Amino acid sequence: MTSDRHYKYYDLIMAAFVAVLLCANLIGVHKVSSVNLPFYGEYIFGTGVLFFPLSYLFGDILTEVYGYARSRKVIWAGFGSLIFASLMAFAVTSLPAAHTMSPESQAAVNTIFGQTWRIVLASLTAFWLGEFVNSFVLAKMKLLTNGKYLWMRTIGSTFAGEAVDSLIFYPIAFLGTWSTEQVVSVMIGNYFIKVFWEILATPFTYQIVGFLKRAEHEDYFDRDTDFNPFRLDVT
Repeated sequence: MTSDRHYKYYDLIMAAFVAVLLCANLIGVHKVSSVNLPFYGEYIFGTGVLFFPLSYLFGDILTEVYGYARSRKVIWAGFGSLIFASLMAFAVTSLPAAHTMSPESQAAVNTIFGQTWRIVLASLTAFWLGEFVNSFVLAKMKLLTNGKYLWMRTIGSTFAGEAVDSLIFYPIAFLGTWSTEQVVSVMIGNYFIKVFWEILATPFTYQIVGFLKRAEHEDYFDRDTDFNPFRLDVT
């Protein structure tokens, strides 16, 4: 892969990745929901988990088609967008409200967009480490399987990446605020939803990856890649 290589769909996937990441973190992170399952009872989960796995799906597609180095650039783009969103949310909720805005409206804005330093730290750390673990594992598994068994790579990398994400995010963000039982319950529940989501999405992943490989004339193998996550070049 050369640095001056241009792809038709790479930028669109990057934009979709960042959009999903921002929406999942800003809209879904604060609410916990539950459903009653047969033979199990109440299943507790964070609502953001219904959409956040899309970022891992995009990460799998990027690494599989374009390679780890280009996926690394997208992860940094997502990381930067989360930092900006957190700073903007802090500024917006910190500014005094105009007299035309009711206290109830101001409280609603602060509730929706206000983020504690713990949630910001947890989101940034968990995302960064989880996404890089996901991309690294998939790239290495592609080499080990010689490009076969895509389903094994996507599910296996999600097992690893989402485990890192969940183990970091929920304890940092909520331990001490929620009960330990609730933290563990939501963390485990969300983890299995994320992995199950990836399994269900496997047929779609095959279709998207196949289309992109044909359209881009690319099926990258990271044989000589420098896996240092702090590099931004794609050579």
